[in-house]
Amino acid sequence: MSQQSEEQSEITEQRSQSPAEDKKTAFCVLQVHFPNPSEKIKTFEFLQASFATVSLINRFGKIFSPVTYDMGGNISKLTGKYEEDESAHLYLEDMILNEHSEGGMVAVDALLWLRRGLNFLSMFFQLVIEDTMSERCASDLAPFLRRAYVETLEPYHGWLGMQLFNVLSRFAPSRRQLFFTLGLDKDDMEDVVLLRMRAFNNNLRGCVRRLEVFYQDTGLESAANV
Repeated sequence: MSQQSEEQSEITEQRSQSPAEDKKTAFCVLQVHFPNPSEKIKTFEFLQASFATVSLINRFGKIFSPVTYDMGGNISKLTGKYEEDESAHLYLEDMILNEHSEGGMVAVDALLWLRRGLNFLSMFFQLVIEDTMSERCASDLAPFLRRAYVETLEPYHGWLGMQLFNVLSRFAPSRRQLFFTLGLDKDDMEDVVLLRMRAFNNNLRGCVRRLEVFYQDTGLESAANV
């Protein structure tokens, strides 16, 4: 983000303090958030936050349904692996390396695809944040969804997956619908929603980036598509 955008971000954050600080948004209802990405990722916290995120984006309607379905399945696979030995799998990176050293790939692949789904959502949020901070405030969010898809999921999807997204993109929420939903069906919550979205997305983006580097460094990244 540019220096100007960061300055605008600080202004909005200050403007969103008390009394708006006490207003509830969908991000507050989650109760769990992604762990600190500057250190090894605690598996249980990451999975809890991922599950809560699926619940959050289900509020947006049909457009995200294939992504949340896929994410839910991958969360279940990772949870099953975690529960096999919670002490040995305390950290996500250790769990993946343990499985890989034993010749397994279920959790490795599940986290790969969960990370990509989370990256799609994170990029969409980031584009909305940047658009808002620039004061353009586009009402049509479909272009943001398409760009997020092209840059995160499309390279790994076959023809059928791309066609499905093209159809579902017609159901993209408008800006007002998105902020109304995240504001728990209340108007005049834009500043508060934006503040909460930024805080939520900071750790989400950080975890995604950390896992991208981890997969690249360990040779676990795959370019295969579905």
